Amino acid sequence: MSAVIRSTANSRVARWRRLLTDPRARRRERCTLIEGPHLLDACLASGGRPRAVIVAEGAAAKPAIARLAARTGVAPIVVADRVMRTLADVDAPQGILAEIALPAETGELRGFLECAFLDAIQDAGNVGAILRSAAAFGIGAVVLGPGCADPWAPKVLRAAMGAHFVLAVRQSADLAADMAAFGGRIACALPRGGVPIRTADLSGRIGWLFGAEGRGVDAALAARAHLRVTIPIRTRIESLNVAAAAAICFYEASARQ
Repeated sequence: MSAVIRSTANSRVARWRRLLTDPRARRRERCTLIEGPHLLDACLASGGRPRAVIVAEGAAAKPAIARLAARTGVAPIVVADRVMRTLADVDAPQGILAEIALPAETGELRGFLECAFLDAIQDAGNVGAILRSAAAFGIGAVVLGPGCADPWAPKVLRAAMGAHFVLAVRQSADLAADMAAFGGRIACALPRGGVPIRTADLSGRIGWLFGAEGRGVDAALAARAHLRVTIPIRTRIESLNVAAAAAICFYEASARQ
């Protein structure tokens, strides 16, 4: 085992910290950090292989961490606990991180039976929760348009709970063009004024379109939808959280298959 990295000024540590905090660095290098045993296990289960595995000195001797690190086939890099705290995005680091390559965004959207399109959803927790629900209900791809949270940011990864490794996750500069490339019917979710979800025709290939809370879906994008759906609510609350609404839509379509 190589020497323990004890300095936060170490060049590798500085680079990992950029990957943690800077979406431009992630896009430029086409890689990111995943944190904790659950995400690393999900990555390995999908056939992924990390570029690097970083283990906290205080966790290196723990059997579960040691076994997980060994499964990667990559010699772990051990860092002092205080260095790990600068690389973790949570107050209580779980003792293990991995650097992974971002998957290539290849393949045509027309090849997916269901897809979700996200319009300017900035909240990382909502984006991660939508990805998690999409994976749970068999949505093949999620396309994030301009203004969305970076899907490979730590908070999105954490909220998605491994969904990144079973979905095609794409970032789009032109959501309208990608909706057209998908080629199926587009169902735009609206807080009111749409067809009630229970009576909506969800047959065939469906591309779900969701917008940010407050602003909603961009009018020009909504105009491209073949179907507008609404989830009826019983109280006077203004609307559902967008991640909750997406989960209901995905479930409703899945339940009819």
